[in-house]
Formats: sequence, structure tokens, C-alpha cells
Amino acid sequence: MKARTLAVVCYPTLGGSGIIATELALGLAARGHTLHVITNAPLARALPRSPRLHFHVAEAPSYPLFDQPPQMLGLASAIARVCDAHEVELLHVHYAVPHAASAFLARQLLGARKPALVTTLHGSDVTRVGTEPAYQEITRFCVEASEAITTPSRYLREQAYELLGVSLARDIEVIENAVDTARFVPVEARDPRHFDALFPAAHGGGPFKTLIHVSNFRAVKRTGDLIELLALLNRNFPTRLVLVGDGPERSVCEARARELGLRDKVTFLGAQTCFTEHLQQADAFVLTSENESFGLAALEALSCAVPVFGYRVGGLASVISEDVGRLVPAFDRAALARALHEVLSDESLRARLGQAARQRAHDHYRMQPTLDRYERLFERLCASRTP
Repeated sequence: MKARTLAVVCYPTLGGSGIIATELALGLAARGHTLHVITNAPLARALPRSPRLHFHVAEAPSYPLFDQPPQMLGLASAIARVCDAHEVELLHVHYAVPHAASAFLARQLLGARKPALVTTLHGSDVTRVGTEPAYQEITRFCVEASEAITTPSRYLREQAYELLGVSLARDIEVIENAVDTARFVPVEARDPRHFDALFPAAHGGGPFKTLIHVSNFRAVKRTGDLIELLALLNRNFPTRLVLVGDGPERSVCEARARELGLRDKVTFLGAQTCFTEHLQQADAFVLTSENESFGLAALEALSCAVPVFGYRVGGLASVISEDVGRLVPAFDRAALARALHEVLSDESLRARLGQAARQRAHDHYRMQPTLDRYERLFERLCASRTP
């Protein structure tokens, strides 16, 4: 693909859509393209400097009339300004709400100078937010205004047709998420005392098994289930829980841990830009989401040779099979506890699952093939617009 000037619109937070968007931008810049990353706030994590990687923060000035600044309009103005000033050839927006609408407005403003538009749907923008009656019609309209639509899983593609109502005449291309397998790597030998410093109040009853969870602590993640799960597991063997991330449900989890007398067995690390060293040392990664289109955090765990456990919801079954972890019926905490007990009480089984997990990540979810697919898509759209 010839070098192109591209723009990416994403959320600046540590959620999956923002991580995938910035990883793609980094990878494409390394391949010689010029990338302009547009967000509504500074990125939550610093990215390597590159002469081909540029960052823009959309401004949404406040005014006494508004309860909140009009972020969508500010983002639309920023998109139009960046695309016009830098002659952007293609615009890639991640997460439909409100990015697809902002991109639509920006392209209307740009007229003949408008770039091609690719919208990547990531999950709750289809299954929850985008299907709210107040948003569904406008979200569908703006998504369908894109020249191309992608999803990270076949499951989410079907949900886009069924729930969001995208026309069956529109092709939605499945391009699976990817992980940096050179960054998320297993350790040669795990340190059984690695987590001790995080649990100074826990003593006796060891050795502990340590679970880890990474999310934005929204209601859809059902993080409260993790605390209930921890209580069930501690009936059989001493278990600790490391929680990475922050969000509205964190305080609920903290309160429930105190109620159950588990506060010394749970540690909250908050939002972390680098948590790989903890992920590598965990016995298991657990997610208890109400729905997951793909599960990027689970993929990072697999790449670190950590078995993944969770509910059989959404697109997780396409990523997590019996040879790399366990999925149980949705919201069955007792079944999830039994699955964890089965594996964690047998270190040789846990090790085999971990080895297979790493192999799957390396064989199927490396970043380079995903970049190849996006490059081919982008080149096809850019070439079709060349006079």
C-alpha cells in the first residue's frame, strides 16, 4: 500500500476500542503512513513519539446555556479542521456513538474534500448504547453513511444487523482484534510471591491462588460478580483478586468486599497504563461481563499464557475454548467457581492451558495480519476515490 494520510477518531480512555485504535495507529505509522489521532481529551496512556504520528484534542467550550459542553459538535469541528488542513484521505472512527455522527457532520462540511470513512463497531455501541430508542435511528443512519463498516467478531456483525438494524445490503467486514504478542509475553518462571506486597494484610492459609481482572468497571462488566466469586473460591482454597481499572462500579465492589470480610484478599490498582507484569504472574484471568463482542483484555491474558475464565456470552466463545480456559453458562457464579477450582487445583492442567493460550494468541491474533487487512481495506477505498 502506498503511504497515505489517515485520521483515527477514538475515546482517550483505556477501554478496548481506544486501545485497538491507538495500536492500529502505531502500527500503520510504523509502516510509513501519516496518522492523525483525534480524541475529546488527552490520551490516558502515552504513546511512542513518531514523526508520522500526530495527536489532536477536540475542544468543546462551555457556555452557561449548556448543562454539558457539546462534545459531539466540538469533535465534528476538530475532525473537519484536521482533515482539511492535512488533506486526510481516509477517516477511521472507533465506536459508533457519537463518533460516526461527528464524522458525518464533518464530511458534510468538507464537501468534495471529504475523506473516505470507515466505522468500526466495538460492542456496547451496538448492543446497548446504539440501540437506545433515543439514539438508534441516528446511529444506524451515520454508520450506514460510511464507505465501510467493520466489527471484531462475527457475533457483533450479526448484532449490528439484528439490533442496530444495519441494512442486510450493507457488507460488514469482520477484522478481529489483535494483541502485541511481543509486549504481552509469558515469563520464563512465575514468582509465587509476586503479589505478596499488594496484600500486606493477608496472612496465613497460603499458598494463595491469584486471579486478575481488567476493565472499565461499567455495569455491563458485572464486576460485583467477581467479589461473590472470590467468596465461593475461598471456601476451597485461599484465593486473592487483583482488579485493574476504574469506573462507576468500583466503589460497589469495594463495599461488597468489606461486607463479605474479603477486603484483605482484594486489591484495587485503579487505571494502569502498564499492568503486564501483574498479568504475567496471575494464575487466571476472569471476566464476568454481561456481554462481550470480543474481549481484548482476555486476549492480552492469553498472550501472556494465562488461562481465561468467564461467562459464555457474546463473541467470547470464538476466542476462549476448553483448551485455553473455561466458559460457563451466563451469570452462573457457582459454575465459574467450580471451573476455576478444577484448573487451579491442578497446576499441570493450568500450565497446559496457559501454553495453549499463548500459542493461540501467537497463531491467530498477532497485530501484523490485522494491520494487513486494514491496509488492504484502506487502500481499496482510497484508490477508488483517486481522480
